[in-house]
Amino acid sequence: MADGAESVNEKTENFPDVLGKEVEDVFIERADHDFHYKTLSWQFVSLLMIAEIVSNGLFSLPSALAVVGIVPAVILIAFLGIFGLFTAKLLIDFKLNHPNVHTMGDAGFIIGGPIARELLAAGTIIFAICGTGSELLSGQLALQSLSNNGLCGIAFLGIFSAATLVVALPRTLGRLSWLGLLSAMTITLSGIVAMIGAGVNPTPGRVLNATIPANFYQAFLAITNPVFAYAGMFFILISEMRRPQDAMKAAWLLQGFSTVFYVVFAVVVYVFIGNTVASPALLSLSTKWAKATWAIALPNFLIGGGLYAHTAAKLIFVRVFRHTRHIYTHTLLGWTVWAVLCFAAVGLAFLFVVAIPIFSYLIGISAALFASWYTYGIAGFFWIHDTKSVNGELSRRPVMFILSVLTILAGAFICVAGTFVSVKLIIAAHESGIIGKPFTC
Repeated sequence: MADGAESVNEKTENFPDVLGKEVEDVFIERADHDFHYKTLSWQFVSLLMIAEIVSNGLFSLPSALAVVGIVPAVILIAFLGIFGLFTAKLLIDFKLNHPNVHTMGDAGFIIGGPIARELLAAGTIIFAICGTGSELLSGQLALQSLSNNGLCGIAFLGIFSAATLVVALPRTLGRLSWLGLLSAMTITLSGIVAMIGAGVNPTPGRVLNATIPANFYQAFLAITNPVFAYAGMFFILISEMRRPQDAMKAAWLLQGFSTVFYVVFAVVVYVFIGNTVASPALLSLSTKWAKATWAIALPNFLIGGGLYAHTAAKLIFVRVFRHTRHIYTHTLLGWTVWAVLCFAAVGLAFLFVVAIPIFSYLIGISAALFASWYTYGIAGFFWIHDTKSVNGELSRRPVMFILSVLTILAGAFICVAGTFVSVKLIIAAHESGIIGKPFTC
């Protein structure tokens, strides 16, 4: 056993169900540890979140304006940004109250026991793998566009998956922090290039609408991307911060940047292309500008996929080895399990993309089932649990209690409506014959 490992050589898990009980942080910091997890600043946490989040929703947003019009779409994006900031505050407060919470599964144990723990942990893994697959699909499309379909799509997917695995392999998020900066820069620059491309080649005779009447299905389909783009992995990131107390600063930067950039990008591209804008919007650009945008965005897809795969692997790795020497020191078992978990996360995402023709639609279903709760609904449960544990009377804070209940109801609505829309999309795709076959280029 490595020197200094005695204090962490026994696996111990201790999840409190009331506030005030002294518990260990999920990660213990000692000078003689080989791995130091608590290294992230709030600035880099926000950049890692931008790397994971912004690329998933950005390029589909202009098509939302084509469905509901400029005014409703902008109001909705702004509202979701503010709402996401509110729920982030509830999530962060819960994490600070319970320092041993590393994932949604740990939080689920506190508020709902073992069943809630397993359900929320499984949901996090499923969503992270689907997020990995989404980034792999984006990378595949970028490589195909840049090469004029020079290789079979599966070959491009395999190449991009191998590169994604390399990004996911570092054991601590601190090792990936500078990649977060690169990713945020590239997705921002790609959005700017796309706006320039739309501006220099505007669609002649384009039609623009301030508002457009739409039925529920059309309207909710249009907002699916901005809604689900805010789903994040706050607990895992906060657990590796030097000062978790600064997490709200990261949330402000994340939501402020993403909301403003979403609005600017969506409006500019829509104004120059009009109601014929495609989803993703890059398909409506000229070949030259589309390729330039794909090329610049490629590192973001790569880093975002690596972060999602890292998240899925980290959840299981910490669950298995929490407070053992395999977490903190170089051991053959620790590295073997970690490498296998990362490979499994990327490998499963790769297999789902090539083997399941409706995988792109399953991403929407996973977001509806899990991201709607992780980003919005479950935060209300966290506030109610901790407030009740402190003073036993929720009536002392009636406004926050009402907002928390409304947050829960909003999460439930987005979950049910999002699942309905995703299933209807799959049915429509089958009926129109656009569903491809597995393992084909």
